[in-house]
Amino acid sequence: MACQKSSHIFTKIAFKPLRTNLFYIVLSAYFLTIGSSSLFAQETPKKPKSFPANNQKFNPQKDTEILPSKENSTLKIVDSNMVKTDKNFKSILEGKVKYHAKKYAKFDQKKKLITLYDEAELNYLDYNLKAGIIVFDYEKNEVYAGRLKDSVGNYIQLPNFKQGSNIIEPDSIRFNFKTKKALIWNSRTTQQELNIKAKISKKENDSIYFMKGARLTTSQDIDDPEYYFLVNKMKFVPGKKVVIGTTNLWIENVPTPIALPFAFFPITEKNHSGIIPPSFGQNNERGYALQNGGYYFALSDKIDLAVLGDYYTNGSYATRFESSYANKYKYSGRVNIRFENLITSERGYPDYAKSKIYNIQWSHSKDSKSNPNSRFSASVNLGSSQYFQQSVNLANLGSTLNNTLSSSISYSKTINTIPQVNFALSATHSQNTQTKAINMTLPTLQASMDRIYPFVGKDGLKKGFIKNINLQYNLRGENQILTTDEFFFKKEMFSTAKVGFQHSIPLSTNFKVFKYFSASTSINYNEVWTLNTVRKDFVTTSLPPLLPNGSIVTTNLSGFDSFRTYSFSNSLTTTIYGTFNFGKNNRIQSIRHVMHPSVSHTYTPSFEKYYDTYAMDASGKTAQYTRFENGIYGIPGKNYSNNMGFNLNNTFEAKVRDRDSTKTEPKKIMLLNNLNLSTSYDVSADSLRWAPMRLSGGTALFKQKMNINFATTLDPYALGKDNKTRINIFNIDEGGSLFRMTSANMTINYSVSSSNEDKTKKNEQGSKNGGRNDDLFGSNTEINDNRDSQFANNDNGKDGFTGFYNAKIPWDMTFAYSITYSNSLNERKISSNSVMISVNTDLTPKWKVGVSTGYDFVQKGVTFTQIRLNRDLLSWNMSFNWSPFGQSYWGFFIGIKASVLKDIKWDKRTQADRILK
Repeated sequence: MACQKSSHIFTKIAFKPLRTNLFYIVLSAYFLTIGSSSLFAQETPKKPKSFPANNQKFNPQKDTEILPSKENSTLKIVDSNMVKTDKNFKSILEGKVKYHAKKYAKFDQKKKLITLYDEAELNYLDYNLKAGIIVFDYEKNEVYAGRLKDSVGNYIQLPNFKQGSNIIEPDSIRFNFKTKKALIWNSRTTQQELNIKAKISKKENDSIYFMKGARLTTSQDIDDPEYYFLVNKMKFVPGKKVVIGTTNLWIENVPTPIALPFAFFPITEKNHSGIIPPSFGQNNERGYALQNGGYYFALSDKIDLAVLGDYYTNGSYATRFESSYANKYKYSGRVNIRFENLITSERGYPDYAKSKIYNIQWSHSKDSKSNPNSRFSASVNLGSSQYFQQSVNLANLGSTLNNTLSSSISYSKTINTIPQVNFALSATHSQNTQTKAINMTLPTLQASMDRIYPFVGKDGLKKGFIKNINLQYNLRGENQILTTDEFFFKKEMFSTAKVGFQHSIPLSTNFKVFKYFSASTSINYNEVWTLNTVRKDFVTTSLPPLLPNGSIVTTNLSGFDSFRTYSFSNSLTTTIYGTFNFGKNNRIQSIRHVMHPSVSHTYTPSFEKYYDTYAMDASGKTAQYTRFENGIYGIPGKNYSNNMGFNLNNTFEAKVRDRDSTKTEPKKIMLLNNLNLSTSYDVSADSLRWAPMRLSGGTALFKQKMNINFATTLDPYALGKDNKTRINIFNIDEGGSLFRMTSANMTINYSVSSSNEDKTKKNEQGSKNGGRNDDLFGSNTEINDNRDSQFANNDNGKDGFTGFYNAKIPWDMTFAYSITYSNSLNERKISSNSVMISVNTDLTPKWKVGVSTGYDFVQKGVTFTQIRLNRDLLSWNMSFNWSPFGQSYWGFFIGIKASVLKDIKWDKRTQADRILK
């Protein structure tokens, strides 16, 4: 009897949570098919007409659902084509079973088989089985799954067996639902980064597999990997471990002499503590070495710790503590503490040297969602000034060119009152690696109260001179420390600390004048508290220290003292627009010039009351000084100041007809982002009233990819005959030009790539070390991790080769040029003139080449140069670095990318030519 056609078969079976097998599922269907059974002795329903006979295909029109009732002893069988029946039959199945087949599901009651064909799928508990064909043997409680062949003889629809998060993709599988055992042929499974393919696998239970003839690899192509470890016998516990017997490394299906008698691979989604094996190295100055060995502590899910170290046979050693921490939606950070005891040569030799260097890095960021009114951040990079110049732990030398190290830790909070109050507490650090000078503030306190408009009415409008009057309160306090490497974190460091507080209350207003001018006026009150003052005396004594001719002695005094100052300021500004039209038919249709002229005036009275006198010599000649001269916030002015300032800012923009004829609107092009002129005139000065004029400007060309900035200083006054001091005579009156150029500089930065997207890899490690975030000074990578490419990870096929004859080679270039002219004392010389360039390109989709170099035209020498090569070997990474000039250095690395096998590598490098200081 023909049945109605259906596109699929989908059977739902609900079960009680007891351990059993699919035998009862098939048995229930069997009873429905034959219409009677000894188990259903009473009130057995008649056989429905829509059911097929034995060995016929079953395609019900609607889904069949077999559900246990709420009572344990009753089984309800529901189908739109059948009669409802309630029977005393205890359901002991564990859960729902769903099956699906695209073509058909075939029942054979004699052989007790049910066959699902074409895109067959079975779901039971946490098992999911997909295959071309699935066969149930409900007498043996076994399921068989296999693949199909397409029209050209290729195998398709390979089985996919999933239990929980573990997936196995074999050619065929045989599974017993009662014993939970299975036989699997050519199984394929993935455990994190490890791919496993075995000829024969035996599933002992839910947690143990035994495999024979297995291949272990991290290659994405598990059927044809570029390398693999061939294992004779293996025990596999999903999610926990892989234990293997004799294994041999094969590369491109060729065996290598690298073999191991046994191996153990822990597999887990959680961090586990363990030993980090060291790598072997050699250095001509320090001997043989074991590098980057240590122990990893998985302290918790929120924090970890790695303790690493290096040891050289001449006694040099290094230790590092690296920790990462994170609390989701709250904060995250990283801490690196490094210490190195470096010895060059051997004791007793003339070139023997020894030094101790250290570096501390800490970065912390707070999630703004956790508390929007409270913020905490940290970016710390401090330590020995010579750390990056001497450290043996860095693979590249770019950080040796860093001139400064800087740190900042800050906490700020907003109090939402009326008016709003903000305060911040911070600590800063700045260190010059050349002079070894260190400037720190421990800490800095800042507090401010939002603006108050005392004369604003109930309507809230701030209009006019009176209603715009506002005042504000600001507080700043600092504990400033100036020291050097020699006294860093020693008691001498704190003996010279300076403490001060500054209170400022600006009272201001703004209003319109003659409709087009904006005017503002303000009164600024400033009060400074200090705990450090000085006293100067002329002393003559015969006691040590001997001062027979007398001397001026400065004595540092401790104790509270203060001074108060105030000043007045006014400003007037406007905006002028000018447009030069050239006609719509021209390429350049118009140029727009925008000017922002402003005039300012500041008046500060004399605060001579804060000045004292001291004798300069025995004759009684005196001079004035202020006891606040070493203060943090400057000194009170001795002379009154009445200064006029002039500033003119210009921007130039052009409207250009678009080359695309379909576009009707012209496009705008910025010609000059800014062209600024500024100077000032001191009314109160007796001479040299005009300050030098400062001219600066900048623009961006080539679709904003090239930035050009320039600046110059023009002095209207001439120099004296000694060419050392400015005289009160205009330069033009001395036979010169209207202005005398005292300095000038220009910088050009240009970044371009073969595509519009910016795919250049940021030099994050170099930026953390206090240097640049680009690769103009080379790229920085840690010596203990070279698995990642030194370049941006371009997607093959997009920027790679598109054909044998039609190839597109991706590239990117960064260019920087700087020149400075000095003429303050008529020296008329170029003080600095250098160019730097970095180019990266993909010769092929897998070969990447990069060069960073430059030239100093003043010193007449090549700047830091680095040549980089990187070969993507799919599962492996190979890199080469070479610095041929100056601090000569080279390094070669080849290793597996995956972290589970990162210790399989070969790393050879030379130490850079460095001198301990």
